[in-house]
Amino acid sequence: MIKREAAETFALQALAWLAANDDLMPVFMGATGASAQDLRNQAGDAAFLGAVLDFLMMDDAWVISFCDSVNAPYDRIMQARHALPGGEQVNWT
Repeated sequence: MIKREAAETFALQALAWLAANDDLMPVFMGATGASAQDLRNQAGDAAFLGAVLDFLMMDDAWVISFCDSVNAPYDRIMQARHALPGGEQVNWT
């Protein structure tokens, strides 16, 4: 289980990776409606960081590319997401 502080740090790495990706960053900004200023203002918001991880998890190729770039196991994104607001596992039984 990853702690929230470590999850936030990991998500910030994901945001930095995303910001450096000239092909994917416009897709993220278009999907979220966020401006560059919004990204700077919300980078410290745990809920926003969770949304960054949600976005990356939409495509396995993005997960693999990011995790490979930071030498992290592929399931680390999901672990970090669970530690951030809105990522709690829901048990319906």
